[in-house]
Amino acid sequence: MLLHDTSLIFGRYLRQTVRSRFQIFFGILMPLLHLLFFGPLLTELPLGSTGDSWQVLVPGLLLQLGLFGASFAGFSLIIEKSTGVVERMRVTPVSRLALLLGRVLRDALLFMFQAVLLVLAALVMGLRAPLAGVLIGFAFVGLLTVSLASLSYALAMKVRTPQEFGPVINSLTMPAMLLSGLMLPMTLGPAWLDVLSHFTPFRYLVDAVRDAYVGSYATAHMLYGALVAFAFALLAVTAGTRVFRRAGA
Repeated sequence: MLLHDTSLIFGRYLRQTVRSRFQIFFGILMPLLHLLFFGPLLTELPLGSTGDSWQVLVPGLLLQLGLFGASFAGFSLIIEKSTGVVERMRVTPVSRLALLLGRVLRDALLFMFQAVLLVLAALVMGLRAPLAGVLIGFAFVGLLTVSLASLSYALAMKVRTPQEFGPVINSLTMPAMLLSGLMLPMTLGPAWLDVLSHFTPFRYLVDAVRDAYVGSYATAHMLYGALVAFAFALLAVTAGTRVFRRAGA
């Protein structure tokens, strides 16, 4: 029943996404702008990292796509609450876990598709990376999306208006972006900032994907990144499931 209910919810929101081309386009617009206007500025700069500038920038942009896109996914749930959609779902026998998983899997598929478009654009601009590394990067984007979308929907169930939701997300995503080294390696900064960044879980994902893009798979960065990504996804889905069940959503 869980698989059946999840597929129903997933199909419903996937159809909505396919009909909303603006969501697909504008979701990838910001990373593409960084790629087009910020990437060429780095081509001749020493970044203190293995690989060229594209192998440093593109992994960060991939995870930026998941970070900002999935974190704001809860806005749609707030709208559904205000229009009575959630109330109507509550009276159905559908699994409460499926109501979360169906949404989260739709988000993961959407951002994976956008990640593919981003990598294709980066290849045109000069990115060279092994296929295995690119696929590993997609896997990390998927795990990050599942994690952050689950927490975003959980928060959306707790707040009443977008005005409450937005500031919370902004106050969490901006420090995470700055401290994780999405745009540039944190080793370029002062030592205290590099140390502080290790308390941000996204830092480990960024380092892992950058290693994958230069073909280094058996590294400490890869091990720590995989452990953090899976643990974060497990904790986030568990927390989101508890909120949905308690809310009777």
